[in-house]
Amino acid sequence: MSVQFDAPDHDVRPASFSAILTVLAVLAGFFFILPSLPVQAAPNAQGRPAELRVLATTFPVYLFTRNVTQSRPYVRVDLLVPAQSGCPHDFAPSPHDLQKLAQAQVLVMNGLGLENFLTASLKKINAQVTIIDSSAGIAPLPLPQGMLPSSHAGHGHGAVNPHLFAGPQQAAAMVYNIAKGLARVDPEGAAAYRAAAEAYAARLLSVGRRLAAVGGGAPRKGIVLQHDALAYLAHDAGLDVVDVIQESEDVQPSAARIMALVRRVREEKPVLIVSEPQYSDKPALTLARETGVPAASLDPVASGPADAPLSYYEAVMAANCQILERYFDQR
Repeated sequence: MSVQFDAPDHDVRPASFSAILTVLAVLAGFFFILPSLPVQAAPNAQGRPAELRVLATTFPVYLFTRNVTQSRPYVRVDLLVPAQSGCPHDFAPSPHDLQKLAQAQVLVMNGLGLENFLTASLKKINAQVTIIDSSAGIAPLPLPQGMLPSSHAGHGHGAVNPHLFAGPQQAAAMVYNIAKGLARVDPEGAAAYRAAAEAYAARLLSVGRRLAAVGGGAPRKGIVLQHDALAYLAHDAGLDVVDVIQESEDVQPSAARIMALVRRVREEKPVLIVSEPQYSDKPALTLARETGVPAASLDPVASGPADAPLSYYEAVMAANCQILERYFDQR
């Protein structure tokens, strides 16, 4: 008998936070009865894999995977897209990156089209790699109002927002998907992956509860975002996205676009205009100066230091919460 251990197949909303915890707990309980597949790495004298080479595509997926595998010393987790690069909308793999891909036994992906640039390379270089899609079963948000699908060749992800990692609730579900996939590849490590995923997801959901309280206690909930990644953060906080500054991930907003945003902000009167450290803050600061609405920077954790500690994600999200609490706690 096999039981699917998938992330919630419904849209995750702050109003149903307790239900999310229940679903994740039930799913975690099914972990030990996953179907077992052979470990791909060659075993050593003790019958354990000498090394299991895992390649994570993006920085947040790398953080999640490291947390899940931290107690398994023979699991080597590497990162494909450099940690400081952010989302890989314009990423072109170098020969060194392709070598990493060729040597990987497991590839952990964000999913939802974020890694479309890998499709051709995978078929040619490593068609046998085991792929773990960390977005499996998680209902994505549509692109925010004002956001256009990426037009960069090979990088489009349609009309859905692939940046699940920027919401702690969705991130917790991604962590369980990663643990489930690794348990299938390495059944001997299933209990360790499960324990690590449960502990890490609990920390993420704790931040998620704090974030959900932001919108729950705010009389005004409007927010303008620089980029669609932060839509999941706003979603988990119960905030209303009035507009997105960058209509496309590929180009900076034009002067006409800024003027249209000025008119919309004056009309809608949002509480906050948000920039991201992965992009120039000039458009957000210009919009704030022209409208009188304050601007602040929030980090979706799309990028970070290559040597980031295991607690990096929740620390950044806690800092995001602190900023939002400062502007939205107006009772």
